[in-house]
Amino acid sequence: MTKTDELIHRGLDETGQEALRETEPLGYFQLGLSQFTGAFGWVTWLIMAVQITLFAVGVWCAVHFFAATDVLAAVKWGISGGVLILMALNVKLSLMPQMQADRVIREVRRLQVIVASRSK
Repeated sequence: MTKTDELIHRGLDETGQEALRETEPLGYFQLGLSQFTGAFGWVTWLIMAVQITLFAVGVWCAVHFFAATDVLAAVKWGISGGVLILMALNVKLSLMPQMQADRVIREVRRLQVIVASRSK
C-alpha cells in the first residue's frame, strides 16, 4: 500500500473504508476466476466448455497426425488439429478484454468512493 492509500484510508469513515476494501485491486487469477460469476458468468462457462472441446478434438487430431503413415492422411489430420488448437486459443483469448474491462470498472468504483468521501 502506498502512502497515498494510507492517507485515503485514514480520511474515510467506516462505510467508505468498507467500500474501499470491496474494490481492492484483484490479482490476475482472482480476476480470471471472477469471470465465472455474476450476470454473464454463464457466457464464460460456455466459452470455456467450447474451448476445452476444441482443444481436446485438436489433440485427438494431432495424435492421428503423428500416427499417420500416408502423407495425405497426415496432412488432413495435421491441418485439422492445428486449426482446432488455434481456434481453442483464440476462443480463450476472447475473455481477456472482459477481464481488462472489469479491472477498469473496479478502479472507477474505487475513485467514486474516494471522491464521494472527499465531498462530504
